[in-house]
This record gives sequence, C-alpha cells and structure tokens, in this order.
Amino acid sequence: MTKTRKKLIEVALPLEAINKESAREKSIRHGHPSTLHLWWARRPLAAARAVIFAQMVDDPSSWSDLFPTPEAQQKERDRLFGIIEQLVKWENTTNEAVLEQARAEIWQSWRRACAENADHPRAKELFDRHVLPGFHDPFAGGGALPLEAQRLGLEAHATDLNPVAVLINKAMIEIPPKFAGLPPVNPQSRKELARGGIWNGKGAQGLAEDVRHYGQWMRDEAEKRIGHLYPKIEITAAMAAERPDLKPLVGRQLTVIAWLWARTVKSPNPAFREVDVPLASTFMLSTKPGKEAYVEPVIESGGYRFAVKVGKPRDAEATKNGTVNRRGATCIMSGTPIPFTYLRSEAKAGRMVSRLMAVVAEGERGRVYLSPSEALEAIAKAAKPSWSPEAEICHWPGRTNVVEYGMTTFGDLFTPRQLVALTTFSDLVQEARERIKAEALVAGRPDDGKPLADGGTGATAYADAVAVYLGFIVEKLSESHSSICTWSAAPKNELVVSTFRRQAIPMTWDFGEANPFAESSGSIQKIADAVFRVVGMAFPAKAMGTANQADAATQKQSENNVISTDPPYYDNIGYADLSDFFYVWLRRTLRPVFPTLFSTLAVPKAEELVATPYRHGGRDAAEAFFLTGMTAAMHRLAEQAHPAFAVTIYYAFKQSETASDTGTASTGWETFLDAVIRAGFAISGTWPMRTERDARSIGIGTNALASSIILVCRQRPDNAPTATKREFRNALKAELPAALAHLQRGNIAPVDLAQSAIGPGMAVYTRYTKVLDAEGKPVAVRDALALINEVLDEALAEQEGDFDADTRWALSWFEQVGFNDGAYGDAETLSKAKNTAVSGLMGAGILTSKGGKVRLLRPIDLPAGWNPATDSRLTVWEMVHHLIRVLEADGEAAAARLVAALGSKAEVARELAYRLYTVCERKKRAAEAMSYNGLVQSWPEILRLSREAQPEMPAQGALL
Repeated sequence: MTKTRKKLIEVALPLEAINKESAREKSIRHGHPSTLHLWWARRPLAAARAVIFAQMVDDPSSWSDLFPTPEAQQKERDRLFGIIEQLVKWENTTNEAVLEQARAEIWQSWRRACAENADHPRAKELFDRHVLPGFHDPFAGGGALPLEAQRLGLEAHATDLNPVAVLINKAMIEIPPKFAGLPPVNPQSRKELARGGIWNGKGAQGLAEDVRHYGQWMRDEAEKRIGHLYPKIEITAAMAAERPDLKPLVGRQLTVIAWLWARTVKSPNPAFREVDVPLASTFMLSTKPGKEAYVEPVIESGGYRFAVKVGKPRDAEATKNGTVNRRGATCIMSGTPIPFTYLRSEAKAGRMVSRLMAVVAEGERGRVYLSPSEALEAIAKAAKPSWSPEAEICHWPGRTNVVEYGMTTFGDLFTPRQLVALTTFSDLVQEARERIKAEALVAGRPDDGKPLADGGTGATAYADAVAVYLGFIVEKLSESHSSICTWSAAPKNELVVSTFRRQAIPMTWDFGEANPFAESSGSIQKIADAVFRVVGMAFPAKAMGTANQADAATQKQSENNVISTDPPYYDNIGYADLSDFFYVWLRRTLRPVFPTLFSTLAVPKAEELVATPYRHGGRDAAEAFFLTGMTAAMHRLAEQAHPAFAVTIYYAFKQSETASDTGTASTGWETFLDAVIRAGFAISGTWPMRTERDARSIGIGTNALASSIILVCRQRPDNAPTATKREFRNALKAELPAALAHLQRGNIAPVDLAQSAIGPGMAVYTRYTKVLDAEGKPVAVRDALALINEVLDEALAEQEGDFDADTRWALSWFEQVGFNDGAYGDAETLSKAKNTAVSGLMGAGILTSKGGKVRLLRPIDLPAGWNPATDSRLTVWEMVHHLIRVLEADGEAAAARLVAALGSKAEVARELAYRLYTVCERKKRAAEAMSYNGLVQSWPEILRLSREAQPEMPAQGALL
C-alpha cells in the first residue's frame, strides 16, 4: 500500500498571481514557444509550471510533525506561494536561481515520499530517492505541459495521436537536450571562433545559431531561383500625375509588401454576363487618420478597373462594406443581388477566379498603396507550380466552408505563385540538410551514421535536427501565404493577416498575397528570426525528453509517471482536420527525416477523441464514440499513474445546453466527467485558471471560456460509500457556498463561474461509489450537474442578504425588464415586497419615472460627479454601476480612485456584479453581461491601484 500525502494543489494555490501571469503571457511573442508553431488551445507556461510544481510538492498540512499548528502550516504554505509567484513570471522562465529553488522543493517532497515508502514492495522501482519520477502528457498537443515539466527537472515524455503535435514536442523537449552546449557548425560561426572567439553558449544556442544561418541561406538561395516572380515596382511620372502624393517617389523602385486580390464570378445579369465582377468584403486599404487609402472600382467601356485613391472616400459606407455581406454579394456593374447559392455553383464549376485589386509597397515612412497593372498580374499568373498538396479538406460545416466553394484539396487554398514559393523553400530544406551534415563533419563533429529518428547524436542526426526547425519555417510560411489570408486596414496593423485567425478555414473573398522576400509580416526573414529566437531562448535543453505518436486510449507511456494533461474539449476543436493544413507541407519537407511519423497521407482521424457528428454519422454516435474513447484514456491514466501523485486534467468546455426539466447541463462536460468517473477517479481538488483569451471579449452562448478548470484526481478508494440523492444535495448545500466564496475571492470571471462550480460540486459527487435516487437508480452525471447548478443559483441568491433593500428591489426589477421601461404600478408592488418605495428609489438615484413608466438608469446615464461620501442613500446598485461607468470611460486608475473612496463597502459590489452577470447570461443580455464580467476581471488591478491612490473627490460645486 502506497503511503501518500496531500499535495499543495489539493489544498491551496496563489490563484491571483497565476492568473495574472497567465493572462499577461498571451501578449508575449518574442521567444515564446508558441511562436515555433501554431497550436489551438495551448496552455500558458505560467499555469503549466505552477500546476506541476504544486502537484509534486507536499502541502504543509500533510506533515503535522513538522508544522504542528494551522499557523505554522499557513506560514509554510505562504513560503511555497512565494516560490510559485516568482516561478510563474515570464521574466523568470529561464532564471536558473528561481528554477533551482522550485526544483529543490520538488526534490525535498520526493525524498520524504521515498523515505516513507522504503518498505513498499516496489520501492526500488517506484521510490528511488536519487531519481525523480518521469512526467507524461498523453494529449501533448502544443507541448506546454511536457516543456514545463522538463524545465522543473523532470524527464518529460509527450505522446499524441497527431503527428504535427508529436513533431512540435520533439522540437521542444527531445531535440534540444541532445545537442545542448554544442557550438554551431556553419562556416560563418566557425570563422568567428577561429579568429579567437570563445564559444560559451548554453543550452540550444548553438543549434539556434545554425537555424539562423541556414534559414538565411535558404532565403538567399530561393531569391536567386524565384525572385523574378516578386519584382519591385517603379513609381513613374504617369502614376504621380494621378496621385500627387507619389511625386517624391518618382523614379524609385519600391519593394512590394503584398498584392491584394479580389475573387470574381461572372455577373448573373445577362447584360454583363462576360464581366467577372469582384467579391470584396471591403475596399478600404488603410483607415489610419490622415492617411486613408482605398480601392475604387471605376466602371468604363462595359467593364471596370481598380484605382487606388488616398484620402477619405466619397461614399464611406459603400467603400467600407465592399460587395459581399452576410446576405450575399452585389454586382458592381448592375447592382443585381448575387445569392450565395450562385457563388457556390460558380465556384464549384471552376468559374471563380481572382483579379489584382491593389499593390502595397514599402515607402520611406510607411505603406504606399498603388493601383494594379496588367503586367504585375501577368507575372503572378505566370507561375507554374510543379507540385500541389492533393490531400482532401474534410467538410466541417461552419469551420471549413471553403469546401462549399470548390476548394476541396489543400492545394486549392494557394495561388500558383504561392505554391511555387512554398515548394522551392521545401526543397531547399533537404539541400540545407546535406550542407549541414557536410559542414558538421568539416567542423569535427563526430558521426555515428545514425539518423535522428533512430536515436543518432552525430553529424547525420544533427543535420536532421536543424532541418526540423527549417521545416517549421516552411510550414509557418504556408500559414502566411495562402489565399485565405486577408489584409488588415486597421491603423496599428496594415499587414497580411495569417490563415488561422480562428479555429477554422473560412472562405475569404478578398485576400492578401505577401512577399516572402520583403521585410514585413509573412516574410521568411521574420519567420526564420522567430524560430531562431525560440530555439535559443525558450527550451530548457536540460533533462532528457521523448515525444512519440500514440493513442491515449492504448498508450503505455504513463506507467509510474506524474501525469498532467489537457484532453480534447468534446467537439470544440477538430485538431486533425485543421492540422492537415500544416501536415501536407511538413510531410513533403521532413518525411526523409521522420519517415514513420509522416507515413500517412494525412493526419489520423478515425481514433481522434473529438465528438464530430459529420465523421461518426450523427450527434448520438459521436457522443458515444467520445465517451468510450475518453473512458479508455482515463482508465489508462488511473491504472498507470504514479501512486504518490494526483493526476491533473485541464478542461475548458462551457455549459451551453438547457434541459427544461433539470436545468442547465452540457453534453461536453457530462460526457467528459462520466469518462473520468467510470475510470475510477475521484476529484480531490479543482482550480479555475485563466488559460484562454480575455474573458471580456467572450460572448454569451459561445463554447469559449476565459479559464480552464483543472481537475485534481486520485483513484477513488475501494471502500467509498454510497449516498442517496437527498444526502448528495445536502452535502452540496453545505459545501458549495464556501467553495463559491473561495472562487469569488480568487476573482474567477463571472463568465466562468458556473463552469468553475462544477469542480467542487463533482468533488462531492465522486466521493461516493454511487448516488442513488428515490427508486434506487443511479443519479446520472447530467442530473448531478443540474443539481450543482441549482444549488449554485441558491448560493448566489443567498448572497443577496448582504445587499440593501433598494439593491434587492433593483436586482429583481432588472431580472424582469433589464434597463427597459416597466409599469409604475408593478414597480410599486415590488417595492412593498422589498421594503422600499419607488419615490425612495428615485431619490437614491437608481431609476427614473415618467408617464407611468419607470426605468433603471444605465451606467452611461449616471452623473459624472457622483461622490459616495455625500450620498445620503448609498446603495450597492449605485456602487456597481458607477464603477462600470468610470471603468469603461476612464479606465482602471479612475475606477481605483472610486474604490478608494468607497473603502470597505466596495467588496460587496463585486458580489453583486457576479449576481448580475448570472442574470444576464440567463436572459441572453450579452452587452450588459460583458460590463459586469469586465468589472470583476479588472478587480485585482483596481484594488492594487486603489491602495496606491488617494480618493479623488469632485469639488463641492460639481455636486450641486
């Protein structure tokens, strides 16, 4: 029997610090592992590092002999919190002093576990005080969890069914340690060393330097071969005659940044049936104030031409909206509506083509927008690709709509010139690989003759390793060089936006074709620099790591390892379908390096644990597939996980389905939790962590969250009791309010509150072998979720006891009519029930009454000079809505001054914001919901600033 101690993650975490750094990390680009390769739903490094550390370190309450009192335990816990607070900072990602402190704590807890289990039957195998257990993530994906485990000193193992994910993990945890500390082999670096330079590079810096050198070689070599397809553009006197702003540039040859194209179809109007009319979402090129530029279609000679103009357009609305909207398109020749059915039929018949709409060049002080020419268009269309990816695009309704427009293979997503460029760069990777091997041998690097795929570490394997990163450059280039890319006219951008703006391959009507040889977004130089930076900066290259392809439901890699994982979220993301976009290029480029990994024509899909109805023949079949597969995967974890440690599982699926008889529930959550429970797991802790995008940008009704819910799981004891439904409900009522208060203190976003409450609710449910209803039948997970939501609502309602009578009236009225008008008589009746009066509510400044109607004042309607110190009838309702008014108008610093003025009264305002968000979510009031969510999300920063700020009171005269 293994003797186990509670880990820190099962008791407490410094959530605010972790969430703050996780949210901040989303804006960091240079040197971040995410810049190696796009991956969907990647975990922040900060959250991953904190979770794994807390998963391995003992909570002080586990050692009552060392920490005998609650005060001593909390003091020690605060010390561990201090380590985590430093550990999660981006600046400390490579700070060895901070990392060593964390590693020392992990080792200390591990040695205690080894000493305590010295008499264990498998002590030699499981509890070796000289060797930490390994780490495994069976759904490795983007690799954040294995990478951070390796950074904390564990030997990291990553498996995934998806070969693209496997390659990402190889590049992050497997390859860098093999070649750590070695100098670069390229001739330029060798010359510098020969001139007396001393190589003192650490980690993978030598590998990174070779990536930089050979990436530059590829760029220069490609320009020699295909540079004629990307000519510069000369500014002529004739061009300047129509555009006075071009006069200073006459005679200059400018580098083209991008060619902007519009797709076209034949006009459905018989009078113009020979005209290919443009399909453009907008004609705006730049919206920068004072430097606006746009395309104007000029109708002439029975057709049209595109002319680029500067300044504000005469018809701003038409220019902004282009010719395509949600209802269809419009023929610019005749104004005839063009339905989507016509566009689809024309596209599938091969009659949707494209026409050059504008050219963007690099000027001395920014972008220069130029009209197209037939010569430039002819050069682009003269490109003759020798290869095109023929893999079919799976038709995923709503996500791969390009299929409905005749783009059925991945090759269809690229222009001929883009295909020529990408195949050229792909071929150059293998040429570079041969050069690297030869130059490694010249540099004296020994060679064992074994390739990287077979475990080699010599010159042959090193050439393979550098080629892997060069291959990433090519596939990153493919994302910036497809006809799904668009042009952003926003003032801070003015660039080509890459293919995956979201988790889909949507149809685009006008698209931007970037120049790979320019020095702007989409250029190989910028992409190669990003890969160079991440290899040299982001990977620890210390403990060894492995990455292999394996099905989570059958893998054996988890045996006796620490496990933390981030499984697929039911049907949120079809990783395999989207990954094919990259796979087709990686396979072409790197199949000689990893022949087994890239043996299939496309990413494996049949076994992928995603509930996709279009693949499995319907929603019910998809749900059954997901449940069966996820249960098998969870069983593998429960059976194989190291017995001394809990398993941590990230999940971020929003509850979105409503059953009229049982309340809110979610197939995604229900099915996943069912799998966890069937595997024999009980939930010993749950934590909401801000691992997704900013919650203030998330709309009601989506399946996106601002936070992942991290489930801490241990195997359920064999002697776990059975409970009745009544006993389960009573336990929920006893424990959920305290858990709710804890979540709110941790500043969980209101948008995530219902999801976060699932954790402590299911912790109650899973402590029982079974929960039985009045008829002796097991209470299903769906019914348990409905009960959890019901008790959550009750707990939130009970918090209303902290509110004043006016606020309780306003809350009930808001639930009925929102900020709309309501009958005075109804308001007066409700006021009697709430022990207040409409006249008093008007005096309190929260509503207006006119013509037999009353209406709650919106934040924007409230007076700017409000001073809580002089408010004779101060209400929580006023506090919340004045805070929202100030926050949205003047930002967090202004809101902080108001909080400072409110003092201790401010905290109850946050409770009301939670309650109001819940009302808005139920009533589908998205705009108001975002305001309440935003206030809570900003609360930690507002409080921090309020401690530094003095209350700023308006002058007395302003109050009159």
